[in-house]
Amino acid sequence: MLEVFGYISALVIGISLGLIGGGGSILAVPVLAYLFLLDAKFATAYSLFVVGFSALVGGIQQHMKGSVDWKTAIVFGIPSIIGVTLVRKFVVPMLPDVMLTIGDFEFTRRMAMFGLFAVLMIPAGISMIREKKDKKERTGETKYNYPLILIEGLLVGGITGLIGAGGGFLIIPALVILANIDMKIAVGTSLIIIAFKSLLGFFLGDAITLTIDWTLLLTFTVASVAGIFIGTYLSNFIDGKKLKKGFGYFIFVMAIFIFYMEFFVKR
Repeated sequence: MLEVFGYISALVIGISLGLIGGGGSILAVPVLAYLFLLDAKFATAYSLFVVGFSALVGGIQQHMKGSVDWKTAIVFGIPSIIGVTLVRKFVVPMLPDVMLTIGDFEFTRRMAMFGLFAVLMIPAGISMIREKKDKKERTGETKYNYPLILIEGLLVGGITGLIGAGGGFLIIPALVILANIDMKIAVGTSLIIIAFKSLLGFFLGDAITLTIDWTLLLTFTVASVAGIFIGTYLSNFIDGKKLKKGFGYFIFVMAIFIFYMEFFVKR
């Protein structure tokens, strides 16, 4: 029964992506962890694949609209790919099950990974709730602050590797500030970056170090992608902007739920 709810949730994740244009994939980790009862390593690994594939579908749609700056995607994407691959292949497998013991309290690897995930859901939710003011299109030449792009790319890639989420709320402002590109182009470009760093991080890291349940992973992914197309169709009749704010508050609720489950519920 939990798995049935899990696949329905995968469909809902896709529908939310199609309706509001992003953010829905952040729910992949809690769905995989609490409905499919996966360990933190597997939940974040599978989420990388789902997030990457979903972002690839969205990125191709944005490319068809001419909203992807491929040079910027490559410049920012390469250090991001390096960051996520190093974390998934070397850092995550080295983390001990119990990282710290204080009296009777054990701080586990799962607490660390899901705790960080819950904390980072807060700015993700805020980015969805906050009203974005219309900005004039940037007409200046795209200029790259290479040292900062390298650091930001490695950082975002590392965070993605730890929590299994795309990190669009970190990438988009970085592209606008560090590469001086228009917000609309930044959104499309971020999807391409998320797709490649997530998928390559999964295949170069997790696919080598973990035994993947491909039936579960592919079924979940297909349900999510199907939801994207359903959501895109429904967006013709439903105002995604109104839903986006409500979804942002829902992310806050999920962050509190994850924190409660990991730190207050005895296993």
